[in-house]
Amino acid sequence: MVNTKSTSQTHRPHRPQAPRHGKGGDDVADDRPGPMDVLRQARAQFAELTGMTAESVSSFEQTEDGWALEIEVMELSRVPDTMSLMASYQVDLDSAGQLTGYRRVRRYERGRADAHRQGGR
Repeated sequence: MVNTKSTSQTHRPHRPQAPRHGKGGDDVADDRPGPMDVLRQARAQFAELTGMTAESVSSFEQTEDGWALEIEVMELSRVPDTMSLMASYQVDLDSAGQLTGYRRVRRYERGRADAHRQGGR
C-alpha cells in the first residue's frame, strides 16, 4: 500500500530581501521607481504635455524632492538639419516619478556649440 498525501500548498523557497530604511531608520517597503523607470516616465509625460519628443536627456539627477532632468527637443525643423532650432527643458519630478513642472532654459541652433568664456575674454 502506498501512502500519498495531497496538499494544496506549493513550496516556494524563501528569498531574503535586504531591508529598506525610511527616514529615522525604520524599515519600509520601497515602492519608488528606479532611475530608468523615472527616465521613461519623464520622457512620456513631457511628450504628452508639450507634444514634443525628447531627442536626448542631457542631465539626470536625484534631488531631495525627487528627480531633475534636462531634456533636449527639436522645436523647429530646418534645412540643413544643423540649422534646426533646439531647446533644453528643465523637468522636475517627484519621488514617485510624476512630473511636477518643466521650463525652457535654453534655445539654440543644432549646429552651435555652447560659448564658454575663458581667461576673462
